[in-house]
Amino acid sequence: MSRRLTVAVVGGGLWGQALALAALRAGSQVTLVSRREPPLVEGLQHERELSTAARSRLIVLAVPSALILDVLRELGPRLDGGHFVLHGVRGLVGDELATISSLVRTRTPVRRVGALGGPVLVDELRAGTPSVMVVGSHFQEMLEASREAFHHDALRLYMTRDLIGLEWASALTGLLSIAEGFAVASKAGPGLIAAFTTRAVHEAARITVAAGGEYDTLLGLAGLGDLLAAVNQPGRPEVLLGGALAQGATLDEAIAQAGLRVEALGLLPRLVPWAEARKVRIPIVSAIADAVLRGIPREVLIHRLMTEPQAASDRSPQAK
Repeated sequence: MSRRLTVAVVGGGLWGQALALAALRAGSQVTLVSRREPPLVEGLQHERELSTAARSRLIVLAVPSALILDVLRELGPRLDGGHFVLHGVRGLVGDELATISSLVRTRTPVRRVGALGGPVLVDELRAGTPSVMVVGSHFQEMLEASREAFHHDALRLYMTRDLIGLEWASALTGLLSIAEGFAVASKAGPGLIAAFTTRAVHEAARITVAAGGEYDTLLGLAGLGDLLAAVNQPGRPEVLLGGALAQGATLDEAIAQAGLRVEALGLLPRLVPWAEARKVRIPIVSAIADAVLRGIPREVLIHRLMTEPQAASDRSPQAK
């Protein structure tokens, strides 16, 4: 690799800006590709045309999942096997819930793909305060390129080969963050919140296994660690949305209060039938879907979660 890795971050929202700043601090040569004007930062290059991202060896996708197919359609013909593509998208695409990495592989010539996740927070990355991220890939070269691109004294990267698990953990943690915001705003006691969080993470782990990921990935930084970070970030959009729903807001009102796009909202109505088709029992996620999409009262939701029969399949390996 070159002495300064060339990195193109596609997406000029707060998340894209944060990733660009993190790579810049690590000494990478960074271009932020966005049609919106980014903040003026010394050393940060800016391009408006998506095609310019192909000039960089490592391309980081930081756009909403709803736009990913359009981005790949335009960028794909300009890429080749020498590129690395890394994404930090919390969503899954289509009714089949395709991961972003699978779409990159099927719609571009790129094979060395990876994903970012874990308990990293936008504000921490932007400020340069100590934080951690998880990088997942099947390719050692991708893991090494990610470390070169982002690692510095205030940002530590943890590596995993469970790419699918990391991508599903990121998507499901966003969903569970809505529920955590709902629970806190409902004035649920610490014991009840702890029990709910533990069971929800294990439920998410069962979902991830059904998708081809590893159970333990949800119990580490990519899952539980990310969820704990969300709970301690009251301004996170998913938490704000869940809290607003608990206070009696309509879904449209809650979305407005969240302020930023919440990927999990698009995931909820697709995840329930996906799990049912694979005979994965997801009582907590189903209850969250009813609360968010159908507006069932918080008292009914809490009663349902407290009285739902526990099946043997709900128990984690540690609880058996």
